[in-house]
Amino acid sequence: MLLKKMIQNSNRRRPLFFLPSIMRKYFSTSSQAAVDLASKDGEMRIFLVAGEVSGDAIGSRLIAALKNLSPYPIHVAGVGGPMMAKQGLKSLFPMEDIAVMGIWELLPHLKKLQVRLKETVEAAISFRPHAVVTIDSKGFSFRLLKQLKARCCQQGHNAPLHFHYVAPSFWAWKGGEERLNGLSEFVDHVLCILPFEAEVCISHGVPATFVGHPVLEDIQELNLVQVTTEKGWKAQRNADLFRSEYGISSGSTIFTLLPGSRLQEVTRMLPIYSKTINLLKDSVKDPTAVIHVAPNQHVENYIKKAVNEWSVPVVLVPGGSSHTKYDAFSASTAALCTSGTAALELHLARLPCVVAYRAHLLTEWVIRYKAKIPYISLPNILLNSPVIPEALFRECTPTRLASLLMQLLSPPPARAGRSDFDCKDSSFDNSTNIEAAAPPACDPTDPNCVITPSRKKPRIVEGSNEDSYAERIKSQTAADDTPEIVVVGH
Repeated sequence: MLLKKMIQNSNRRRPLFFLPSIMRKYFSTSSQAAVDLASKDGEMRIFLVAGEVSGDAIGSRLIAALKNLSPYPIHVAGVGGPMMAKQGLKSLFPMEDIAVMGIWELLPHLKKLQVRLKETVEAAISFRPHAVVTIDSKGFSFRLLKQLKARCCQQGHNAPLHFHYVAPSFWAWKGGEERLNGLSEFVDHVLCILPFEAEVCISHGVPATFVGHPVLEDIQELNLVQVTTEKGWKAQRNADLFRSEYGISSGSTIFTLLPGSRLQEVTRMLPIYSKTINLLKDSVKDPTAVIHVAPNQHVENYIKKAVNEWSVPVVLVPGGSSHTKYDAFSASTAALCTSGTAALELHLARLPCVVAYRAHLLTEWVIRYKAKIPYISLPNILLNSPVIPEALFRECTPTRLASLLMQLLSPPPARAGRSDFDCKDSSFDNSTNIEAAAPPACDPTDPNCVITPSRKKPRIVEGSNEDSYAERIKSQTAADDTPEIVVVGH
């Protein structure tokens, strides 16, 4: 239902095609006639800033769309990640330097953020862009746009057009809509990814256009199979291909784990996920953890080091490959997800998942006090219903997550009246009708309950899509005594 609704709301148009038309509208009415400046300069200069992995994906598609639609060559500069780099952007500095969120978490990074903000302002002014596009990351983006507007006014220059892609989540916070009132002072147009946002922005004097959610771009570009199930539409890819390429047996239980895209998220969530899988490994058949690694060098380094201590086989899926991501979703049994765009992707793939989130105690307190909606994951917010179980803040513990995952793995009759997961071996597969687990041997919250860890150590395999997994396995020595980490797509 959610997928169908989103596609209908976007009128099946490619969202990124809206920006060039909006820019033409502003160029044609601007007192400086920016389109004439672009014609005179012989190029269209766009300064872009993305501070998140999701923003990097949006920015890369935006650059590609502008190149196809602009009557003039596109010249880009600014801040972005590897996907924007493929479209020709040379980032001023690593995008990870501004990928910080929270309150207490922000304090250690304030000095660096101030330095990066100053560098970005100076670079934007020197670049003399016809338009500036900031993508999400409103804390950094709005400070940048305010300073650019002020500098242009001081120097008597006409400011470039300011676009902000992804509206701030005003709908989630008390007093959020009122904060839109001053936005038009430094933002010329907001590009909204949720259908109800544009109307609210316009009502507060902020020009806005609903351009559709980026997830729909994945579905269109990947030609994902949209099948109808008893639960509605489903975005599906090749589960068998993923299993066969990476040596995962058809009867194994695959847990997809998405710990986040920022280092501060991953360092907080991955240890919780590790303990969760450790609690579950003796209750499911042949468990395998598939960890989706954001294209962030700090995150990659941390995860590769951390999983050496895991007690189950681990497959690392590098970010940036939507094909592999949706193949993994289709092959998986259930997922753990740090709240974000990934929750929506998992819901559209109909992969049962639990959304988990922890932050610093101060940040959690502020969220509890300021939030005006009962959910944190986007599917629950859009449908105004807890379609995805959430374990937030103090409730986000390994025991709680394991319990929720086992409830997802068991059919409703087996779940009734059961509050915790099983400590005894039982078999599960990725079929529609999953066999119920055996009655719990003990309650893991009971200090007298001892869960014996598995003695079987996985193997390490550095693989790629082109390598033969079986051949790599055979080349390993003492295979049964070394951990297994499969690095996918390298």
